[in-house]
Formats: sequence, C-alpha cells, structure tokens
Amino acid sequence: MSASSLSWDQAVLQPPVCDAWKEIMEEAAYQLASCIVLLGYMGGSGIFGSLYIFGLLAPGYFCYALWGWLSACGLDIFIWNMLLVFACLLQLAHLAYRLRRNTIPEEFELLYKTMYLPLQVPLEVYKEIVKCCEGRVQLLVRDQNYAVEGKTPIDRLSLLLSGRIRVCQDGQFLHYVFPYQFLDSPEWESLRPSEEGTFQVTLTAETDCSFITWPRKKLYLLLRKDRYIARLFSSHLGYDISEK
Repeated sequence: MSASSLSWDQAVLQPPVCDAWKEIMEEAAYQLASCIVLLGYMGGSGIFGSLYIFGLLAPGYFCYALWGWLSACGLDIFIWNMLLVFACLLQLAHLAYRLRRNTIPEEFELLYKTMYLPLQVPLEVYKEIVKCCEGRVQLLVRDQNYAVEGKTPIDRLSLLLSGRIRVCQDGQFLHYVFPYQFLDSPEWESLRPSEEGTFQVTLTAETDCSFITWPRKKLYLLLRKDRYIARLFSSHLGYDISEK
C-alpha cells in the first residue's frame, strides 16, 4: 500500500516499516544544519541567550532548506525551513529592538548605578527621569559660567556629572559643587512653581565639566504627575542642600 493511500490513523499509529537503511549518509548541508541547530538549542535564558539561540537556528534552518532544495528535492522541506528561517529573523529583529530600547548612554548608566540603584529605583522610573532631560549631556569648558549672580534666571535644575564647579557671591568663594551634586538645588527650593527669580550666586566651571539639566516647567509637570519621582527628587535635593 502506498503512503498516499494511508489514512491519518494508519499513518500515525501504523507507519510503514523501512525495508532497508540508506548506506550513504546525507550531504554536507544536512550535517552542517544538524550541528548548527544542536548548538543553537544549547543557548541560555534571557535576551542574550535568545539572541544566541535564534542567531544559530536561522542559519541552521537555512542549511536545511538548501539541503531540501538541492539534495532531497523536496519542495515542502524547502518551504517549511524557509518559514522557520523567517520566524527566527523576526525574533532576532524583535530582540534587537528590545535591546536597543533598554540601552541607555554610558553617562546615564553610571548615574543610575551611583544615585538611583542604591535606592532600588526601577529602571523604567529612571528612564522617565532621563526622558525629562531629553537624554542629553551638556558641557562647560574651564572658566565658563553656568550662572551669573543677579542675571541668570532660575529656569532649570542641573546635576553635575563630571568636573568641579566654583560657587561665589560678591566675588567671595563659598563652596565647590562636585560630581553627582545639584548645581542649583538651593535656588530650586527657594522658589514656588509659580514664582520666578535669578541666581544670587555665580557658578563657574573650574575644570571642564559635564552635566544634565531639567527644564523647570517640564520637571514640575513630571513631579506633579508622578508622586514617587517627586519624593525621590525631594529626598535628593534635601540631602544635597544639607551637604552644602
């Protein structure tokens, strides 16, 4: 009885018995595909483990497709394996997108580990904070002013990432601002959201500096929307002012 005439139950429960095994092994494409797929299934968990798995399964199934097209001459083998290749490529594209979305610049990653990770702040919350400052790092060259006494409006809140800032009033030195301290925490706390004012001190870069800055109105909107972030900033600002 031919295989095409078998019923579904017979095909599954009573398959035809092989009369004889092939004496010649399959060609190199089949063997290579089997080795690659075997290595692919040895991947671990997590996003990088998934990248490893699908990164090997895709070429493995492609080799199976080549074998089906060139050697086995089976259209169904070729089509099914090309579908599997396409599925693996879709998974790789999705994983690459997730990896890119979760990646933050080095400066912000270091800031997170220094200030926010010890407080167990979730990464998603931290991303909202970074988004508010547009994810940009700004620079000051040596002897450049960040703010001038009596002239610069208080319209932002900034955090120093590197370098050192000198704070003076009426030409008299007051203190320094060091990395991971706010540049203008006293000025920020001195005003209500509806009030405006100017700096009463001059802040000058004593070395080349980098910092991030949150626009005042945009940050107030974020603090009003998220009470957890508001408490976080209140805690950081209070500690910062006490240190100065």
